Amino acid sequence: MLQAEETIQTEYRALEIAKLFPLQGEWTEEDYFNLPDKNYLVELSDRRIIIQDMPGDDHQRVLLNLAIIIHQYVKQNNLGEIRTSPLPVRLWKNKIREPDIIFMSNEHKDRIQKDSWGVPDLAIELISVSNEHVDRIEKFDEYAQAGIPEYWIVEPIDQTIEVFTLEQGNYVLLGKSSIGDIVYSKIIDGFEVNVVSVM
Repeated sequence: MLQAEETIQTEYRALEIAKLFPLQGEWTEEDYFNLPDKNYLVELSDRRIIIQDMPGDDHQRVLLNLAIIIHQYVKQNNLGEIRTSPLPVRLWKNKIREPDIIFMSNEHKDRIQKDSWGVPDLAIELISVSNEHVDRIEKFDEYAQAGIPEYWIVEPIDQTIEVFTLEQGNYVLLGKSSIGDIVYSKIIDGFEVNVVSVM
């Protein structure tokens, strides 16, 4: 009986805390950036807060492999900056996403701010079962609309990497690569990577 009462009290307190935040559909960038430090990937889309599932081991392994490879190339050639999530990327007002990997060329370093990045030159998303629709449909359209010149979709389960480039406001498939293939970037000059070294 006592345990049930404690559970009710805990849930009541949680509901009271929830009242301190805006309702879904009423969030602003200011509300988003005023959130306390979080252990979740949180995005702002259409004035709604979206909490992404935490990535698993395969996701983290592939993310780390790819980020290190790109980072080393970009640094050696002084081409710009690479970051991994969590890092808010402002696509436009009240549209904030957190791509898995982002690249900003030296030419656009003025888009880098202390608490967030503006539109990057390259966004990379790693697909998982829980986020495939968001990455292949929602973010695909949003990244194109924001003008991100290149978008990669990495499938750790299928062991494939798709590279899309922006042409007249729409993404066009530059290539889909699997184990044994080489992936090329149009936006990171001279960069190439073997899929097997990522997976």
